[in-house]
Amino acid sequence: MATANKTQPTDVDPREFIAAVEHPVRRADAEVLLELMHKVTGEEPVMWGPSIIGFGSYHYKYASGREGDAPAVGFSPRKASQSLYVLADYPGIDELLSQLGKHKRSVACLYVNKLADIDLDVLTEMTKRCYNYTLAELDQT
Repeated sequence: MATANKTQPTDVDPREFIAAVEHPVRRADAEVLLELMHKVTGEEPVMWGPSIIGFGSYHYKYASGREGDAPAVGFSPRKASQSLYVLADYPGIDELLSQLGKHKRSVACLYVNKLADIDLDVLTEMTKRCYNYTLAELDQT
């Protein structure tokens, strides 16, 4: 029997979560990201699990039979960096990453030490493309 996903939407207020972030730069950057992603997606922010702020959601189904819901885009103000969930296989991703500025990445996550290190216009475009791609191409509802 499949287990439930650990990262589920909660009733925690994302603004209260951000207000409790100890690191002042992470907290200020999180406030900027909250507004940026809200403006781009038109979605209200929702806490997913204890530390991810998501905007919109999509349903996925793997060949293994595992399925669930996840935020379409989002971020998490971690101690080491901001984790940005704006990566997917959308057209132009490599070009945008080359223009973004100082960052690290994994398969599905972008890590930024501080927003001052990156181009916010590029991040805005990445957020828009990821959100639209996720809902159009990945959602399996």
